[in-house]
Amino acid sequence: MRHDHHDHTDRLVEIACDESGSEGEKLIGGNTDVFAHASVCLPMESAAACIQEARERIRSPAEEYKANHFLRGKHRAVLTWLLAPTGPIHGNAGVFLTDKTFFALSKLTGLLTDDPETARDLAVTLYHEGEPAFGRAGWAGFLWSFNDLVRAKIPAGPFFDLVETLRTGADGPAAEIMKSLPAARPRITEYLDGVHEPPRTPVLDPLIPAITQAVRHWGRGGRLVSIVHDEQTALTEERIAELRTLFDHPPRPSGTRLIGFRLADSRDDARIQVADFLAGIARKITSEVLAGRADRELTELIQPYIDESSIWGSTRTLPILGLPAGVSRRPSAGPG
Repeated sequence: MRHDHHDHTDRLVEIACDESGSEGEKLIGGNTDVFAHASVCLPMESAAACIQEARERIRSPAEEYKANHFLRGKHRAVLTWLLAPTGPIHGNAGVFLTDKTFFALSKLTGLLTDDPETARDLAVTLYHEGEPAFGRAGWAGFLWSFNDLVRAKIPAGPFFDLVETLRTGADGPAAEIMKSLPAARPRITEYLDGVHEPPRTPVLDPLIPAITQAVRHWGRGGRLVSIVHDEQTALTEERIAELRTLFDHPPRPSGTRLIGFRLADSRDDARIQVADFLAGIARKITSEVLAGRADRELTELIQPYIDESSIWGSTRTLPILGLPAGVSRRPSAGPG
């Protein structure tokens, strides 16, 4: 990994990262509806002390602790200790959320217009109006079909046949968007030809946009960012190089640079373990919010950690998570 040889130690920050809910490009019909990517900026000694304190409080014989240790009802006091303003990670950690369904819809509507704001508005409309307009089964089939169309090089015909079926006889804003898809078929086909060209770029994987936003967050004020990330098969040498390129050339946030990126086993880095705790906890709490089962105390505790640029479509839950009203209409972080 290439490093900056100048003395920038006063501007350098190393962050440790891990994720929860990763299923690659399978955004629809998977095991999770939220992807959470946590980043932690702590000295190794502080992270190790946090883990040791958690061990003393939880007293599990497990060799490596995970988020589910904190999420058990009997350990709620340990969970609130970890997240509290007086806790060991407050102010030194953050989490970027991706609502998987909204992320998929944003990719679709981005193929209908070159204007990012319009694309976000269309995605929000489909997110809220799609199921009422087309029924639960029809809407689920549509989402699944689009996800598979982008993930794998398969014929587009069945997808557009489904679009034709759904748009026939439907009314309302979502139906109007659906009716615009056939005219966009050449553009969508061209896009698919591009993303399926080797080397295959995983445009639906929320990991790269999340890492990109972590660099932007911790690189504010011109700081130089180095990342140590939990081992992840999606982070190939080529994709890490692409990440570096994003911050080596304009346009980029003023002074922000990604000067180092390495993978490590969480068992060998206490900071990654802490990031793993936060990612898993945040994913579980926010998934419950989406399902209408928000735990008021826990959502209030997780709010300060949530990145305001998170990719989130549910306008109903934005205030519950402390996210600004316009977050679902902001351009999503990262390339693609």
